[in-house]
Amino acid sequence: MSTLAIILARAGSKGLPEKNVREIAGKPCIAWTIEAARDAAGVHDVLVSTDCAAAARCASHAGVGVVDRPRKLATDDATVDDAARDMIAQTGHTARVIVLLYANVPVRPANLIDRALGLCEHTRCDSVQSYARVGKHHPWWTCRVDEVSGTVAPWEGDVLNHGLYRRQDLPAAYVPDGGVLVVSRAALMLEVSGVAPGPHAFLGKDRRGIITNEGDVVDIDTEIDAIVAEAVLQKRASAMAGAGR
Repeated sequence: MSTLAIILARAGSKGLPEKNVREIAGKPCIAWTIEAARDAAGVHDVLVSTDCAAAARCASHAGVGVVDRPRKLATDDATVDDAARDMIAQTGHTARVIVLLYANVPVRPANLIDRALGLCEHTRCDSVQSYARVGKHHPWWTCRVDEVSGTVAPWEGDVLNHGLYRRQDLPAAYVPDGGVLVVSRAALMLEVSGVAPGPHAFLGKDRRGIITNEGDVVDIDTEIDAIVAEAVLQKRASAMAGAGR
């Protein structure tokens, strides 16, 4: 398979301004994603789609190509698949498989990208996405709280917390963690038949997932996320330094 990794690095961010180029454990945040893409055995080419000058400089310094992201595709409501299709159109890239990576995810397991690519190649599915195991924020434990009276009610059904109080009794549940998203070219280009229109149509019809453990992937959207990512990467660096002694 010819595989292209597209790193998406939009400049604007209301939650945490400049998060894609913020220094995390000694490097700009995007640098960690660039390294992950270049270290993946199954990735043949890496490009960065951005409207951010600092992100573009970081990519160029790492020897990675940069494609200017049009302003209309760099707004809060712009979609990642529109940005990816724009990059394909601008470059004329012929990759049959595309890896979508977010620049604000500095923490990933070392083999995550290759795991996703391996499942895609083995199954010939339309897409593979990484999913984290849900812990204490399980959907069965969500509820509604009236902001005026403080009254608590189940999110769904009639029994609060589905009648469970032990975490280990909850059924397995997963949430997309932002670590990796692999799509076939046909899926990205909306050429897979039988797929209903919608914001996730680019995932195609045959959608697969790989599972990560809670904390394996850190997607930075808030200040707390940045602190967690910094701590995780510092711990990894210390462990590697200790192993090298």
